[in-house]
Amino acid sequence: MTFGEQPAYLRVAGDLRKKIVDGRLPPHTRLPSQARIREEYGVSDTVALEARKVLMAEGLVEGRSGSGTYVRERPVPRRVARSGFRPERGATPFRQEQADGDVRGTWESSSEQTDAGGAVAERLEVEPGSRVMRTRYVFREAGEAMMLSTSWEPLALTGRTPVMLPEEGPLGGMGVVERMRAIDVIVDNVTEEVGARPGLAEELALLGGVPGHVVLVIQRTYYASGRPVETADVVIPADRYRVAYHLPVR
Repeated sequence: MTFGEQPAYLRVAGDLRKKIVDGRLPPHTRLPSQARIREEYGVSDTVALEARKVLMAEGLVEGRSGSGTYVRERPVPRRVARSGFRPERGATPFRQEQADGDVRGTWESSSEQTDAGGAVAERLEVEPGSRVMRTRYVFREAGEAMMLSTSWEPLALTGRTPVMLPEEGPLGGMGVVERMRAIDVIVDNVTEEVGARPGLAEELALLGGVPGHVVLVIQRTYYASGRPVETADVVIPADRYRVAYHLPVR
C-alpha cells in the first residue's frame, strides 16, 4: 500500500456506503454476502469482514440472526432545540428542548442519594464522596425514547429543602432555575459542552440503537454566582436527532 492510499477494507466499505446512500442498496435490502464481496472486489475474507464491520459501526446496516446483514432504514433527523430563553412559568424544561412546540413529550424519572464520583465532584466543585441527589430520566416522544439524562445536585445545597427531589413536591418537574429560586438560589448562568461517543449498551437498549451507534452527549451545568448547583449528562442518538441552539444576542 502506497503512502496516502486507503486500506482495502475502507475502500470496500466506502463503495458499499455510496451504494447505500444513493439508493442502489435501499433499506431492508440484504447486503452482499462475505463471499460475494470477496469475489466482486477481489479481496480476502478478512477484508470483506472488516468492511461489513465498518458499515455496522456506522449504523448503516444491521445483522439479523440466521438471516444475514441488511441495510437499515435511515431516519430523517429531527431537532432537539436548546435555548437561552426561558419558557413561561409552568412550562416544562422538556418542552423547551423540543423544536416542535406542538409535540407533547413524556418522561420517566427516578432519584436516589449517592456519593459523587471524581468527575461529578469536579463538575460540582465538591469533594469526591460528597452526597448528591442523582436523578435519571428517559424522555419520550410519541412513546419512543429519544433522550436520556442523568443529573446530580449537591445535597449540601438542596438537602432538607422542599426541592430536594427534582420530580416531587410543589415544584416537581419545574426545572432547575425555578426550583433553585424557591430556596433563594438564583441561577444566572448555564454552560453546555457537546461531544460524541459510541453509546453504552444500556443506553442503546433504551434508545433502540444497535452496538456501535454514536450518541451525542451534552454536559450541562447550572451556576449561581459562579457556584455549580446542578450538572447533568444528556444523551441523544446521533442518527435520529440534531441539536439546535438558539442563543440570544446581547
